[in-house]
Amino acid sequence: MIIRNLRSGRRLAVLAVFAIVAVSALGFAAQNTVGDSRAGDGTGDILPYDVTNIHYTLNTPNPATIATVSFDLDYTATTVAASIGSSTATCAAGVGYDWTCTFGTPPSVELAVLLRVVAAQ
Repeated sequence: MIIRNLRSGRRLAVLAVFAIVAVSALGFAAQNTVGDSRAGDGTGDILPYDVTNIHYTLNTPNPATIATVSFDLDYTATTVAASIGSSTATCAAGVGYDWTCTFGTPPSVELAVLLRVVAAQ
């Protein structure tokens, strides 16, 4: 019964139109391209930020912990986040490409083996 119903001309025509629309939509979606950017969207290259001139400031009452970290980026960013281990910092733009990040919970100097900086335009 089902095969007889599918063989009717109208149903086959509707099925064919549906298949064409579905394949066309997939083709348009596959052609979205984005040029090279620092955002990492689309098929373009992801251009990394260079982080230079890193400077750590120790806490005054407890010099075994880090109060702030400042650094330069090589390109304009609108949002920057930094972390050392599980301690995250609130970052503020300075002059030019300078950024200063203040830790809410200061990380230990001994555990500071990796500074992670995430920046976005």
